[in-house]
Amino acid sequence: MQQVPVKIKLFDHSFPMPAYQTAGAAAFDLYARIDATLAPDQILPMPTNIAVQIPEDYWLLVAARSSLYKRSLNLVNDIGIIDTDYCGDNDEITIILHNFGQQTVHIKAGERLAQGILVPRLQAQFTQVEHLESANRGGFGSTGL
Repeated sequence: MQQVPVKIKLFDHSFPMPAYQTAGAAAFDLYARIDATLAPDQILPMPTNIAVQIPEDYWLLVAARSSLYKRSLNLVNDIGIIDTDYCGDNDEITIILHNFGQQTVHIKAGERLAQGILVPRLQAQFTQVEHLESANRGGFGSTGL
């Protein structure tokens, strides 16, 4: 397993460093830094206690943990993209939570809410064409149910 060095700043040192929970984990967990209460249909920014300096040829994908759904929570933007140049001393990664359920949800500081995946960064080199070489495949559901 290749490991890539990433500099990380904790805002509150009483919380643990992000960690991979199993040997086969693709993502590390991100924690809630504060206690919060979300009423039904409420949206709340939640600080995750870290700022990172990602190596130049990588980016960080932030996604919800699957357990959020069980609590009627999701991330407003589904995923977050942390670029290499979002690395200032106060650039704390923040997730935006949405309570889509009918009940109030209480979050305790230290709960694992999201996960981060370090991804190699590639950029497309676009070539404009008048026609693409493949036949049309169809739209949504074109391969069947």
